[in-house]
Amino acid sequence: MDEGPNPFLTEVERSRLESARIGIAGAGGLGSNCAMHLVRAGVTHLTIADFDVVAESNLNRQFFFRNQIGRKKVYALAENLWRINVNVKLVLLPIRLTRENFAATFADCDILVEAFDSADAKAMFLASATPLDKPMVMASGIAGWGHSAEVVPRMIGGRLIAIGDGESGVGGEAGLYPVSPRVGIAAAMEANAVCSIILGHQF
Repeated sequence: MDEGPNPFLTEVERSRLESARIGIAGAGGLGSNCAMHLVRAGVTHLTIADFDVVAESNLNRQFFFRNQIGRKKVYALAENLWRINVNVKLVLLPIRLTRENFAATFADCDILVEAFDSADAKAMFLASATPLDKPMVMASGIAGWGHSAEVVPRMIGGRLIAIGDGESGVGGEAGLYPVSPRVGIAAAMEANAVCSIILGHQF
């Protein structure tokens, strides 16, 4: 078997990671970086849905580059992921996810990852994903600087791993905004949670 980008995996680990199908809802700061970590870890099947295009303001925290500004995020992200592993199989959907199209979009996925910015979109994800009875990974409370140890995973209800500090939303009185270090920590923890589910390890 081809070792791929990670020669430190056992054959069993590699097989499990390569056979798992992961759905990522959103390709921004969380989704693009989570996808990058998953591919580097050995995951080879991703379904990524996001309607947006790359903007200059995204470059401070998202896995995109200046020459990709104006392109659909899912296609720009695919280009970057293939630079890591050309064998990655991607289903790319430049669509706005809704409760009506969510189930069909991720029907073939084993694990679902929430990677939205807004509270409304996160609520839509939870409402749409819960009836599908699949493991879910979500993130919230990741804005601002510092307090890295407060960004933690929590198991909720046996199917959901929620990552974040549970407090630091974007904006509001504190004027918090998403910055690369905290967003990157959360994205990496989302990817780590996905890999833990696949490999049967404690997250």
